[in-house]
Amino acid sequence: MVDSSATDEIVFLLDVDNTLLDNDHILVELKAFLIREIGEENSARYWVIFETLRTERGYADYLGALQQYRLEHLDDARGLLIAEFFLDYPFVDRLYADALALIKHLQTLGKTVILTDGEAVLQPRKIKCSGLWEAVDGQVLIYIHKETMLDAVEQHYPAQRYVMVDDKLRILTAMKRVWGSRLTTVFPRQGHYAHDPEKAHPYPAADVTIEHIGELIHHDFCIGLGAADIRSASLEEL
Repeated sequence: MVDSSATDEIVFLLDVDNTLLDNDHILVELKAFLIREIGEENSARYWVIFETLRTERGYADYLGALQQYRLEHLDDARGLLIAEFFLDYPFVDRLYADALALIKHLQTLGKTVILTDGEAVLQPRKIKCSGLWEAVDGQVLIYIHKETMLDAVEQHYPAQRYVMVDDKLRILTAMKRVWGSRLTTVFPRQGHYAHDPEKAHPYPAADVTIEHIGELIHHDFCIGLGAADIRSASLEEL
């Protein structure tokens, strides 16, 4: 039972990749950069390593894949330049329209926190360089699998209710199973995960579905609470 005297009424939890920031666009540019710098064959090898690590670790580890690629190509100095892509990339240019305006708006309604998956180097840099870190006043949580860390989230930011905005229905569903009617799930249909039928089909619809993140600026979250209660009850049947 949450002590209402020690908690916020509502906390907004925001994913980053393909939720606030167009990560698919970054990937397109990364793929082109790798082909240009190390050639198509070596680039293909990098992505094989990347996908293998993602299967093993459960998250996208671009720098881990780079380290392993380098071990296989120690005599090729071109591989040393790959890190420049991440170090110099203008992440702020890949924010979705109204992403920062949305954060500012949500902060007038409740505490607003970034909750994202990722490793400990690139993901923080992405959040910092895009301006998202400053926008949420440093209220950032990064985990390997955030849907399994809800106790930690609640310890850091206790609340009566939560709103989670994420482009993956799998994650929204997993969080809903734990928090039930305390959680309102928001599904922005942005990025390749959101538009992949195989990724979305096994899971129930979110409480709120939008096409673009900026639509939330005009959303009345009080209206969605009844739907959240109904949705959490149906999840018990899954």
